[in-house]
Amino acid sequence: MPFRPATLAALGLGLILTAGILPPAAAHHGWSWAESEPFELTGTIERISMAPPHPTLHVKAADGTVWQVDLGNPNQTARSGFTGETAKPGDAIRVIGNRALDKKASHMKAVRITLAGQNYDMYPERLPKP
Repeated sequence: MPFRPATLAALGLGLILTAGILPPAAAHHGWSWAESEPFELTGTIERISMAPPHPTLHVKAADGTVWQVDLGNPNQTARSGFTGETAKPGDAIRVIGNRALDKKASHMKAVRITLAGQNYDMYPERLPKP
């Protein structure tokens, strides 16, 4: 009996996942890879990607380190009011979120980003209480 196209696609994806072909970013959805304590980053946007599985910003901090900042999934990010036209490279940004458990990684997940005094809350329920 021949395989249906959907079955072949599922098998192919399974092989890719088990072979480790996808980049590490594809494997860390959720929060288990990040610290529980809030982290704040300020800097300048270097690059913006609105591509799935989640939009990302690359932000250059004052010390020259470029951070990968993961936003919410595309729908969640859009609901926050942030779109591909909201910001551009060179814009100053402040990010509150959770950094990677691996301290060598300049990587974090955004809870709130602030641009020109405007807040964009990806995960308002995770914001630190005042």
